[in-house]
Amino acid sequence: MLALALAVPCAAMAASADSAQLSRGQYLATVGNCMSCHTAPGGAPLAGGLPLKTPLGTVYSTNITPDPETGIGAYSRDEFEQAVRRGVARHGKRLYPAMPYPSYAGLTDDDVDALYAYLKHAVKPVRQATPAPEIPWLLGMRWPLAIWNWLFVDSKPYQPDAGKSAEWNRGAYLTQAVAHCGACHTPRNVVAAERALDERSSLYLAGARVDGWSAPNLTGDQITGLGAWSREEVAEYLRTGRNAHATSFGPMSEVISGGTQYLTQRDALAIATYLKTLPGVRGEKTPFRYDPAVAEALAQGRLDKPGARRYAEYCMACHGVDGKGFRRVFPPLAGNAVVADPDPASLIRLLLDGAVTANVATGPAEYHMPAYGWTLDDQELANILTFIRTSWGNAAPAVTDATVGRYRAAQAKQVRQP
Repeated sequence: MLALALAVPCAAMAASADSAQLSRGQYLATVGNCMSCHTAPGGAPLAGGLPLKTPLGTVYSTNITPDPETGIGAYSRDEFEQAVRRGVARHGKRLYPAMPYPSYAGLTDDDVDALYAYLKHAVKPVRQATPAPEIPWLLGMRWPLAIWNWLFVDSKPYQPDAGKSAEWNRGAYLTQAVAHCGACHTPRNVVAAERALDERSSLYLAGARVDGWSAPNLTGDQITGLGAWSREEVAEYLRTGRNAHATSFGPMSEVISGGTQYLTQRDALAIATYLKTLPGVRGEKTPFRYDPAVAEALAQGRLDKPGARRYAEYCMACHGVDGKGFRRVFPPLAGNAVVADPDPASLIRLLLDGAVTANVATGPAEYHMPAYGWTLDDQELANILTFIRTSWGNAAPAVTDATVGRYRAAQAKQVRQP
């Protein structure tokens, strides 16, 4: 079922926008995953109200249905463009950059037109006011955002690189603007601006921390990036949430379920073509080399290595004695880029809270990774993670019980918040 299949056929719709433009707008809104941020749990589609945690406090996503009073129904096309590409709402109110307008600034005029037509004419209007931000008054002032935008937002639409192929340029445009991959996968500076917006900087898509998860490195590094993935495997992951190297979890499952699974095969391959040209930011040139020693020890029942016993008890049934999992269902741990990531945040979150794979029409049914935070203490979880990160040829740093404890405390605090 298409995530944004909200069309409301009517004469007015046909008179104001042609079907090709509406379809294009629907595709862009879907691939851009507008639904995920602009729909509150249990709420009306695109009516806003989703709480978004920021370093300054909580903001709420806006209503982007065509309701004239609480949504975008009264927006002109130019006012809509200002909001989407410049972060300036109607009547001049500046939007907080929880809205990824630094990425959307790269949208072409035609795509802005298509999005406007779709949201205005093919989405059901919902009357729902957006809750006020929960940010201290001094930190919540909006006028400094004019300076922030001047410093960190490139106001020009995407400019094709004449030296690259049409496929590369399409992939770059989708990655940078429509799918706004950098919003999660590019590190940010002290004022929460992305440190790069395209491949001209080695920091672009070099990995970042997002809401307690580590968004992985998407450059060509062999161990912690996409260097070991083929172009076809990257496209497969985007459309299904799984391939021979990995299975989606956490926020990425939401991105795939609500957005990238609807990419055409041609567009998925275009994104893959672009990503595969990004040089590794960490200089990893040597491919992963599997070491069977731990698998042999586990097969013989030797569980003397710290974490081995708990691995055998809680993990081995799915991920195997050899750490190779079951392709496209239970991901391999041996040579897995997330396992090798210097930042263990995602692994800790996985073991503490569990996760679910992407729900897609093009792959196997979703399945849940169980949560173990309720039954294993910080030291036991740290031992399992260190065992995984140092077995079968993996060579990632150890995880300490103090690190696990910090994540456990942060999660407990977040759960207690209203």
